[in-house]
Amino acid sequence: MEQKLTYIRCGDYFIPDIQLSYMEPIEWNRFSRRVAAYLQETNPMLYDDMVLTERLFPYLKEIGETANRRMEQLMKELLEKNPAPDKITQQLAWVQHMNSLKAQAEEIVNAELIFC
Repeated sequence: MEQKLTYIRCGDYFIPDIQLSYMEPIEWNRFSRRVAAYLQETNPMLYDDMVLTERLFPYLKEIGETANRRMEQLMKELLEKNPAPDKITQQLAWVQHMNSLKAQAEEIVNAELIFC
């Protein structure tokens, strides 16, 4: 299995002309971006390997979708345990409560899926 590489001249250097075959468009959400940044910072060799073997983008897509589903599930559970104040009469308290629940859910998702 011999592969011929082609090179592109860039100044005085020859750079391999590598094309990825995975071309499905991916919508990165905040969780996908966090995972990509975390991999780049903590394990750049794994990140590069996943890019070159074309496993990174499907992985990021899966993690992003899973994290969104988990966030929705956690928000429902947290709202059942800690009901929010009346939105009509106590608007600021309601916003504060919902932001607090969202922060708690994000911390759990980060611990379970993103920074593991």
